Amino acid sequence: MKTFSILITTKNRIEALKITLQKIHHLIDRPDVECIICNDGSTDETSKYIKEFYPNIQLIEHTISKGLIASRNKLLNLTKANYAISLDDDAHIVSDEPLKIIESFFQNNPKCGVLACRIFWGLILPNDWCINENETKVRSFVGCGHVWNMKAWHEIPNYPAWFVFYGEEDFAAFQLFKNGWEVHYVPEILVHHRVNVKARKKDKDYQLRLRRSLRSGWYLYLLFYPLQLIPKKLVYSLLMQIKLKVFKGDFKALLAIIQALFDVIWNIPKLYKNANRLTMIEFEQFMKLNETKLYWEPNENEN
Repeated sequence: MKTFSILITTKNRIEALKITLQKIHHLIDRPDVECIICNDGSTDETSKYIKEFYPNIQLIEHTISKGLIASRNKLLNLTKANYAISLDDDAHIVSDEPLKIIESFFQNNPKCGVLACRIFWGLILPNDWCINENETKVRSFVGCGHVWNMKAWHEIPNYPAWFVFYGEEDFAAFQLFKNGWEVHYVPEILVHHRVNVKARKKDKDYQLRLRRSLRSGWYLYLLFYPLQLIPKKLVYSLLMQIKLKVFKGDFKALLAIIQALFDVIWNIPKLYKNANRLTMIEFEQFMKLNETKLYWEPNENEN
């Protein structure tokens, strides 16, 4: 049995995947590491490339795309490793000796269910990426760079595949909290997520991304928040989206909001079936945790 598993889901992004595999080849080649890639219905040369240049990688092929979340579930339920490193196909680990840090941290923190990495979002990694933050317990983690303690994964429900995209990490974080597990932000592990975040608003899928982001947030309110807090949170969230986007002329956002509301109504039976609400005491404890560390910028926390 391997100690570490590197899990990657990809679809039609062979050039990004090539870079990622080149950057982490020194990890993949280790005898205590397995790498499993789920090719989720790609129509490019992804599978051919992996088979030709990385024959030791275990390849899972979906003839028809099943979605990011369903693919991540498959990978996590397949591995037998102790610790599962989840990376996007356009993200790679930068830090030296990350596996040593990961194993040591989990051994010293047995209640840690997920190790959340420090993540830089941008096309070019800054020269200065020294550690200027401290390890801390946080509410949740980011999908493109985190590590599962597989004992914790097997104690909670799978990611909700019906979310399709966005929100699955927060879903898992709430489930972990309910089961006595913790999420720790460990800045020693730096992941470079090679994306241009600002340019995403101009992408063709901006409206779809916003729709999925909004509805996942509303799903989480209905699944985990104490009942008495839900109406206020939903109304506030809706009004803020209208104020910050629609009133500023973002009419794609208006359509995304309407679609997201219909998605919530459509999925009410699933929301009712899968609800695992926090009590008010649990909710107050949860909210005292540090906020999720989504983005890291160099020198942002230095005095």
